[in-house]
Amino acid sequence: SGCCTPEESGCCGSDQKTYVVGGWAWAWWFVSDTQRITLEIMTLQPKCEDVETAEGVAITVTGVAQVKVMTDGDLLAIACEQFLGKSVMEIKSVVLQTLEGHLRSILGTLTVEQIYQDRDQFAQLVREVAAPDVGRMGIEILSFTIKVNVWHGNFDILYILLTMGHSTIHQ
Repeated sequence: SGCCTPEESGCCGSDQKTYVVGGWAWAWWFVSDTQRITLEIMTLQPKCEDVETAEGVAITVTGVAQVKVMTDGDLLAIACEQFLGKSVMEIKSVVLQTLEGHLRSILGTLTVEQIYQDRDQFAQLVREVAAPDVGRMGIEILSFTIKVNVWHGNFDILYILLTMGHSTIHQ
């Protein structure tokens, strides 16, 4: 028999697949193939360095995302199709690349002011745009936050922030 911890899902069978979340199932030794996929929350840290904004100003943005494999029937099957046999690091790498791609593309459409003044809305936009793509992998974005690194010797950013007003800079 095969057994899964509460943080795992398993897939058993040859022609007919059986998905077990945090439980057990019979698997015939030497006949059945069983594989596991993590159901634990994975923390990702997307980072986009020196990405040009809509104004052509290069900025660096880092984020923290909490993601996990969805356990609803069809969505678990999709995640298993994509990731069974892959390590947690491989799963994280695929999702991280997707998040970074969306983060980079959205950064290019916004001004420094838009990014800096409303970081929560910017993070929500990235999450909404990335969710369908990672969802097609059977992955759910639980949370996503960003940090804008505004100073790396870039005088364009310093000028923009200074013209936004002293109170904005100290938020």
